[in-house]
Amino acid sequence: MRPDPRTLAPFFQPKGVAVIGASSDPSKLGYGIVENLVHPRYGFPGPVYPVNPKAEEILERKCYASILAVPDPVDLAAILIPAAAVPSTLEDCGKRGIKAAVILSGGFREIGPEGAERERVSLEIARRYGMRLIGPNGIGVIDMHTPLNTTFVREMTGRGDIDFVSQSGALCGGIIDWAQARRLDFSRFLSIGNKVDVDETDLLHYLAEDDRSRVIALYLEDVRDGAAFVDAARHACAHKFVLALKAGRTQSGQAATASHTGALAGAHAAFRAACKQTGILELDSMSSLLNASLALASQPLPRGGRIAILTNAGGPSALAADALNPAGLTLARTGPETQSALRGLLHPEACVSAPVDMLGGANESHYRRALEALLDDPANDGVIVIHVPTRVQDPALVIASIAAALREKKPATSSPKGKPVLACLFGQASLDDAFAAADAARLPVYRFPEEAVEALRVMRQRARWLETEHPLPVRPADVNPARARDLLSAARRTGLSALDAAAGRALLEAYGIQTPKDMLATSADEAAKFAKTIGFPVALKLASPDILHKTDVGGVLLNVPDEAAARQGWQAIVTRARAAHPKADIRGVQVQQMVAGGQEVIVGVKRDPAFGPLVMFGLGGVYVEALADVSFRLAPLSRQDAEEMIGEVRSAKLLDGLRGAPPADRSALVETIVRIGQLAADCPDIAELDVNPLMVLPAGALAADVRIILQ
Repeated sequence: MRPDPRTLAPFFQPKGVAVIGASSDPSKLGYGIVENLVHPRYGFPGPVYPVNPKAEEILERKCYASILAVPDPVDLAAILIPAAAVPSTLEDCGKRGIKAAVILSGGFREIGPEGAERERVSLEIARRYGMRLIGPNGIGVIDMHTPLNTTFVREMTGRGDIDFVSQSGALCGGIIDWAQARRLDFSRFLSIGNKVDVDETDLLHYLAEDDRSRVIALYLEDVRDGAAFVDAARHACAHKFVLALKAGRTQSGQAATASHTGALAGAHAAFRAACKQTGILELDSMSSLLNASLALASQPLPRGGRIAILTNAGGPSALAADALNPAGLTLARTGPETQSALRGLLHPEACVSAPVDMLGGANESHYRRALEALLDDPANDGVIVIHVPTRVQDPALVIASIAAALREKKPATSSPKGKPVLACLFGQASLDDAFAAADAARLPVYRFPEEAVEALRVMRQRARWLETEHPLPVRPADVNPARARDLLSAARRTGLSALDAAAGRALLEAYGIQTPKDMLATSADEAAKFAKTIGFPVALKLASPDILHKTDVGGVLLNVPDEAAARQGWQAIVTRARAAHPKADIRGVQVQQMVAGGQEVIVGVKRDPAFGPLVMFGLGGVYVEALADVSFRLAPLSRQDAEEMIGEVRSAKLLDGLRGAPPADRSALVETIVRIGQLAADCPDIAELDVNPLMVLPAGALAADVRIILQ
């Protein structure tokens, strides 16, 4: 069980701060931390205690030989000393009553087993004293509201609305420097480093309840406790905008696996599914993360996807218009009344429809009055304002006119009636003052039109999330987890690493997943007899827990028409299997009812080491890996999760029926996906599972084949 989020309060609003490893040498990082804490403009308002046994005073603050000698009040320690000394120092911090410690030192898990053991001991000490730790191997914590800066990064931003949480200390420092250059304001910077104790999950719980920010931006490299992260993310997304950028998206990090699902579920699939199911807005670049954060921090969400463009240049507006459709947005055409008003304001040759191109001679008055008209126009849901600098117009005055229009027309940021306005200043050399004016006016401004469109895409994504109900998973009523556990335990006792067809079918049926009529033939004569009993035509499939891909050895025959063909088919399948795998356990041939008239799909499961069972859906058959047109969600699933999975697969339109074919039973498919997810959630012994194909019929769905691999 995780500690109460309120235990994190000393990291942000301490009563006093001790700097262990403080230095009197201005070239040392320990000096920089003290300098930040006592800075005349943004220094910590409470007591600061340098700890250094070799100095008497640092920056006019008395030094102490150890943390044990520091007087009250003190409840936060910033530690920058050699890694080997950290555990004993934490022991002293615990005895002194320190409640929170930021470990900036390196030399822990990142260097190997010795450092990992150092982390383990440090955490054990902290737990014993009820002390929370951030780090090690980070740069610390900045809170612009307290203010507080326990880092060695120079300067701070102003007080803003964005919390930035980063596993990378260097990246965090770079963003601070970027924000200072842009004069942009943040709320907090949190460098969590190796996450020996406090991690992104703890911080999501704490920051969600804090009213001094609107946006939580995350840069992550791993998530260790996926289930806890999902719970924290759901809680945080109900209160704030949460955005995430995760490194390692293209590095598989997983060995080749035996199932289609395992092959298609890369290292990033589970995190992406977690974002979709919790409301986190996932971005794929740092620029997109920051651009979207700036827009969400200051602008209302769009009520729809119709975006007006106001510009003095055709080329940049064409780029913006081209970017809208791929972003799920549309170019708004101005209404008749707005067009009439714009004609009375602008040059006779100006375009007043879509985009609104005022031409190169437009001045700040044109920008203000035209923007006011667009904000009044019910035909759009937001505006991108583009300005390309000219010799006859001061860009800073253009920004001032835009800000004036917003003050006149736009309701408060929190009002649902407002429209987002994003600006693009296309250029650089002459625009420093204009960018400064935009930042001072809390107007999101971008260098290129596509950046503004991407920010609006994210805003619209968040708006759609809020417009939709998101029910939590509900367990199907008639599942039998005890039966499933018995089947898996029996397989374990016999040393199996995979279930045979009979056990796999029984496991599915324990969760109400229907399968075709099926009988296991151990001889050619039995194959003929069982085929006649089931009714022709039938399918013949190799039954062997050692051969998972039956088609690779010629182990599947379809549309077997009669008893003679069944005998011959049984013999052919067994002969081919024994030739390909002489030592394989060949249990016979599965004689199965042929299922006709349905759409083949695949539903699979791959167990992610951090997030648990990950459910996949795609169109089935042998092409699933080649096409890779699949979607993922974490189990257990709600029915809405399953519906969304189907909707994300481009080829799922085949379920609607083509060329006169009846549509597939979508509700039966949704129910089957949910049940497979529940099976995987209830049975941790399942490492991978493929139902391929699942035949979705005009009425109902049948699992024609199943492959189950055990942990």
